[in-house]
Amino acid sequence: MTRLRALRSEDAAHHLRWRNDPQVVRWAAAGDPCFGPVTAEAITLAFDTMLRLVPRESAVFTVEDMAGGGVIGMADYRDLDPYAGVATLGITIGEKEFWGRGHGSEALRQLMDHLFGAYPLHRLELDTWSGNERAMRSFAKLGFREEGRRRSAVLTEGRRYDRVLFGILREEWAGLGPA
Repeated sequence: MTRLRALRSEDAAHHLRWRNDPQVVRWAAAGDPCFGPVTAEAITLAFDTMLRLVPRESAVFTVEDMAGGGVIGMADYRDLDPYAGVATLGITIGEKEFWGRGHGSEALRQLMDHLFGAYPLHRLELDTWSGNERAMRSFAKLGFREEGRRRSAVLTEGRRYDRVLFGILREEWAGLGPA
């Protein structure tokens, strides 16, 4: 259904479109203006950085739909700390026709498998906002546990939401079985 591949410079056009789409920005980042809207120049600068990331610390991947071969989203990890054994994950499906069809969950599972397989990590973590119930269900389905909330930490469309923190430990991931 999906696959992760290395980021390429031509992926910038997709990122520019997604980060300027109000619906994508709302669900991906609760409308955070740091995510979007953005200029083409800002995306160019960001891509210069993203294409040079050191995989031992962070990386951005492109999510492709295997059936049609198209680019549908992005997944990343950052703050990889080999001493604490922790990394932070992120996932965005930018193509709206693929929302709610399991593509994000599948891509996130591939990223989890890659990180636990390639690094001696003890835990992976991610977060979302409490208004994004679809993401919270996906994370729980993948074995992540809600570990905490930062109450009223997100403001979107004039309403306050919690920032919801999730984590999964290596032994919990190992118990999930093959993807």
